[in-house]
Amino acid sequence: MDKKNLTIGVVLLLAALASMYFSAKNASQHTPPPPAVQPPAAPVATGDGNVTPAPAAMPAYADTAARPTTPEITALVTDKAEGTVDHLVNSFVELRLTNHGGGISEVALRKFAETLDVDGKPAEQRVTLNRPRINPVLAFVGLPGLDEQTAFEVVSRSAKEIVYRAVYENRLEVTRRYFLPDGSEPGTDPYQLRHETTFRNLTDQTLPLPRFALSLGTAAPISSTVYGQQVTSGYSDGKDQHFIEHTKLQGGGFLSFIGMGSREPLPSITTPANITWASVSNQFFTTILTPDTPGTTLITRRVPLPAFADAPNRPASGLSTETVFDVQPLPPHGEVRLGMDLYVGPKEYRRLANGDIFKADQDKVMNFGFFRFFSQILLTLMTWVHGWMYSLSPAWAWGWAIVITTLILKIVFLPLTLAASRSAKRMQKIQPEMQALREKFKDNPQKMQQATMELFKRHRVNPMGGCIPILVTIPFFFGFFVMLRSAAELRFESFLWASDLASPDTVARIFGLPLNIMPLLMGATMIIQMRLTPMPSADNAQAKIFKLMPWIFTLFCYNFSCALALYSAVNGIFTIGQQLVINRMKDPVEPAPAAAPETKSGRPVKNVTPRKKR
Repeated sequence: MDKKNLTIGVVLLLAALASMYFSAKNASQHTPPPPAVQPPAAPVATGDGNVTPAPAAMPAYADTAARPTTPEITALVTDKAEGTVDHLVNSFVELRLTNHGGGISEVALRKFAETLDVDGKPAEQRVTLNRPRINPVLAFVGLPGLDEQTAFEVVSRSAKEIVYRAVYENRLEVTRRYFLPDGSEPGTDPYQLRHETTFRNLTDQTLPLPRFALSLGTAAPISSTVYGQQVTSGYSDGKDQHFIEHTKLQGGGFLSFIGMGSREPLPSITTPANITWASVSNQFFTTILTPDTPGTTLITRRVPLPAFADAPNRPASGLSTETVFDVQPLPPHGEVRLGMDLYVGPKEYRRLANGDIFKADQDKVMNFGFFRFFSQILLTLMTWVHGWMYSLSPAWAWGWAIVITTLILKIVFLPLTLAASRSAKRMQKIQPEMQALREKFKDNPQKMQQATMELFKRHRVNPMGGCIPILVTIPFFFGFFVMLRSAAELRFESFLWASDLASPDTVARIFGLPLNIMPLLMGATMIIQMRLTPMPSADNAQAKIFKLMPWIFTLFCYNFSCALALYSAVNGIFTIGQQLVINRMKDPVEPAPAAAPETKSGRPVKNVTPRKKR
């Protein structure tokens, strides 16, 4: 590693850390501007020759996101504004529906606790999605007369189904049907409901329907320590998936700090696209809307939220997402039905990857990114190990799954690691000879390079041997990191002293600072590894950087999830034991004898040294 590349690497690392810091720090608030006013309709001639005023045209959807004004505070809906609340319940979810707009005010996930109690056990309160919120889920947005300000009536109700109805100015009848399966029927999932909105023309004239949007609700961060990258909206266009991170609407960040970016937050982002499914998610839970007919636009809004109790001076915010639809005009007494599936539940890859139920790549909502392939392999392997360990240790099954998955990876890559370690030992042995070559050919770089390569060849040293295992394992490390930070399966799962593998394993606070054991153990293993591993000679600057790396890495990962620190610690402990064994092993490959010197004619000089007498 030369000084130039080392400097560039350090600068990029500091820039990334600064960007995350300033992105989290620069939070602000906004409100979408009021909807545009629709001009009055022109008179219409009737069949008897008289001219009568036409009914007022339905107000068109106002795409206010494309024309943001000065950001203001968005008003959150309170429980007092809900109207009549109805419930659809199965063993996994409880839908709380409101007659105001005929939407879903919030969704309680019955299998997931909101918090841990003082004993580190899951509390009674359940995780509730779309709380707080600015709109009910599946409410009409920007459509006065049919939005959440309109009271719908219930026309039918059963244990699994409810139907709402409203009539707009005696011209348009809107019915909204919700069906929640229990998950036992083939091709259904207990977290996914079926919704249908039907528009029926009650007049004798063709009725154009305005462009409208349906809300997916609001996603909020799960804690004050969550970075904005983990709160996202997203969509699929049928081929690729795209995600809008919370930080894109915050403003600020590292570029603004150095004067190259804006500090002002964006009220919203409008994305025209073919929307085959849309989502709004936080770290562990998601809402996915999959319409039968694709939408035309995705609108993502930033929503200010109440501050967390442990960070009262730090502004909090989430994301609200809307999908825009275009519907053809209704013929006289005709109707059109807009059907869709709505998933509201955990981000569980194994569940969402079930192609018999989720047929539009909804598992991509996990947002594993560039390392998706490795994350999917590791999560599948870890889930399989968990199923095997659950019968042996139910309480710590996920912790053991991480440990065993890590050991499996280490064993798979053991041949590469052994080869790299042997190469490093040989490299260390030839350092005196390499130093002698540098002194001998210091004025002739070409000769020095040629002599060095001959030295490597004679001692069976691969100069790239130490890099190959690192290059191979880095994708798996980042795949593990991305997977562990968003796997809902790990939330509130305990292991050893940690009560939640998805959070830092804080055991105490000293002067207000958290004491996290697992990252400290990880850092200790890195320091021991560095002392045991043979390293080629380096100048003082590089040696100091190498010594600081375990401390920097420990500090960087100190507040990451316990699961990631556990993976790194187990990886380090295995590597320490492996290195101790390698250091005691003799190199089976002896260096080849040096080539005999040659005469000017190119023939080797004959060795005429007399034999010693016995």
